[in-house]
Amino acid sequence: MTSRVGLRRQLNAFDVTNLVVGSIIGADIYVAAALGSKLVGPISLVLWLVAGAMAAVIALSFSYCAAILPRVGGSYAYTREVAGPFAGFIVGWALLLAEWFSLAVFPVAFTQYFLYLVPSLDQSSQAVLKGIFILIILVTNVFGVKLAGRFNDFLTMGKLSPLILLMALGLLFVFLRPEASLSNFHPLIKGNLRDAGQALVLIFWAYAGFELSTLPADEVQKPRKTIPKAIAVGMLIVTVFYLITNFVIIAVVDQKTLASSAAPLTVAAGTIFGLLPDLAEIGILLIWVGALVSIMGADESGTIGTSRLAFAMSLDGLLPRVFSRLHRSFKTPYLGLVLLCSTAFVASVLSTLSELINSSVFLLSFAYLSTCLSTIQLERIHERSSSKLRVEMIILVLGIIFSLVLMSQVSLQQTMVSLLLLALGVPLYIFFSPKRELHELKQTFLSQEEILRRTYDQGERFLAYPVRRIKWLVYRVKRIERAWIVEDSEDGS
Repeated sequence: MTSRVGLRRQLNAFDVTNLVVGSIIGADIYVAAALGSKLVGPISLVLWLVAGAMAAVIALSFSYCAAILPRVGGSYAYTREVAGPFAGFIVGWALLLAEWFSLAVFPVAFTQYFLYLVPSLDQSSQAVLKGIFILIILVTNVFGVKLAGRFNDFLTMGKLSPLILLMALGLLFVFLRPEASLSNFHPLIKGNLRDAGQALVLIFWAYAGFELSTLPADEVQKPRKTIPKAIAVGMLIVTVFYLITNFVIIAVVDQKTLASSAAPLTVAAGTIFGLLPDLAEIGILLIWVGALVSIMGADESGTIGTSRLAFAMSLDGLLPRVFSRLHRSFKTPYLGLVLLCSTAFVASVLSTLSELINSSVFLLSFAYLSTCLSTIQLERIHERSSSKLRVEMIILVLGIIFSLVLMSQVSLQQTMVSLLLLALGVPLYIFFSPKRELHELKQTFLSQEEILRRTYDQGERFLAYPVRRIKWLVYRVKRIERAWIVEDSEDGS
């Protein structure tokens, strides 16, 4: 049996908003929560707002580029159109490295949460745990992507429920113990400007994801109006979600404890459930299991997205064919997945969480910068005129500025590491890349069915999953037809 995905009607503003939320919110909150407050204190809540605004501006820049040039490939495709194959490759390579660094973040985060209840693991045992984590991700992506996807759907509410419970009980804790909560906000500010810049980088990472999202403009109602509106609303939802979570953590955990914790959500759960001693152990276990399952699910989704990018570049003849060689039975790019996962494991063992996020944000910002510059050039090439064009140009310029700001705040060591890895792409492009496109595979990858399938999956992730289900319930009551068609059919039919 295979699932067929199609559309009955074009996607409306809600449908696109759901896709935006699904492309951004995952297990990042378990990883990035409280990272900023450790550096600058409770004032980090302001940085969550700033990072959200920066991400929204850059995401809008992507939407403008997609409206002019609706192609799969994002930054890579846009830059290639404007500056040629080599420039496109360098940007695609930067994006691939950035997502690869993100793949290495999650086994580190998984191990940190695992150590909260099993603190006796030494360094060797931690490395083994990371290896097991990566191996599970690899196996599910190579041998059971469809099954893993359905299992992930089943677990989505299970992953979200503990987090929503924590937020609700955390707000109740603040209401019942306002003085204790208020005391945790003193001092409000600590650190210096450099710490603030570093906190902004770590926080911004939680908003990344839209750069790999699938947003087919030609399948959207009034895309020039709908997509920017959906991005604004989607980013607002994401920002509020992140703000409430971090507010709860800061309000219930004193700063000294928070600064030394590698699993802040579990620590917060311990404090909150302290109000109900009989349920404390159960509550902590729920958050702990939710964190582990969510982190694994996020890395699984991230691995799918990263392997697709490598697959697309290989189809264009810009990466070795090993990245687009499909398994005969499972039809997955298994060799590319093995390369991505094995090297991500090495990075997870050799690097810290902060180092991995810094490198990822630097390379992502490089891709964002290229996209904003490409969009400005595409506007000139296509000689578009619109009353909204001036506003779009302001947003694009802001996108350029924000990208440069993020790159400048990344630590010098990780900047050098990122530039070195970026430079390694040059000999790869010159000596190892095949020189012709794989047209047959490329046509399959870019078929309407495959694009719609990837788009639909985007709206099934984490917070987007219950939002879509609630809206579909409203559609049923109002007798509004769903846009999406998802049905099973026999293979080969």
